[in-house]
Amino acid sequence: MTAKLMIGTDLAAEMVARAAERATKLQDETGVQPCLATVLVGDDPASATYVRMKQSRSKKAGIGSRSVVLPAETTTEELVGELTRLSDDPTVHGILLQHPVPAQIDERAAFEAIDPGKDVDGVTMHAFAAMAFGEPGFRSCTPGGIMRLLAAYDVPVAGAHAVVIGRSPILGKPVGMLLLASNATVTFTHSKTQDLPAIVRQADIVVAAVGKPNFVRGRWLNRAWW
Repeated sequence: MTAKLMIGTDLAAEMVARAAERATKLQDETGVQPCLATVLVGDDPASATYVRMKQSRSKKAGIGSRSVVLPAETTTEELVGELTRLSDDPTVHGILLQHPVPAQIDERAAFEAIDPGKDVDGVTMHAFAAMAFGEPGFRSCTPGGIMRLLAAYDVPVAGAHAVVIGRSPILGKPVGMLLLASNATVTFTHSKTQDLPAIVRQADIVVAAVGKPNFVRGRWLNRAWW
């Protein structure tokens, strides 16, 4: 079998174009422009770059953006207060909290301050429960993107054995729930898993959610793919 690289940039461009059409139609029909609020705590260069990218992508999609930048010494209570205000603001339709946040902040408490109806990043417990139970709601962003990519390349998920490496609440666990909802048989693996290569070798689909480049080695993969 010849390997085929799945390229997400083309799919992303198509999705942005479709979102722009929908945003324009909404504004024409109701006079309301969708608005995304981004919240950044501190001045970490990588996080600041991610926020700028999200704002730029919003503009291309016809979505207005509001930037909230808080000092690095912000407390959990202060951040929760800001997220609560944005949740209560009828002119804000989506909220993205750039993470990770500084160490003194309870990140889970901050996530849970976001109105589930505006949790476009799918980071709240409500969003996870909706994914797990197959109910309407926002998917976690990266897991949702993975599922879109699999669908765009016609990768058969139903009946496949999917191995997820990692169990984070924003990637590993939710992508496993989405794969399960698509009728895959899912195995979760993590830092305590014994003989990880042997488990990966059984997989039809492998999702590496560990944040380490080149973590999965070619020799781990099912030879039937090659």
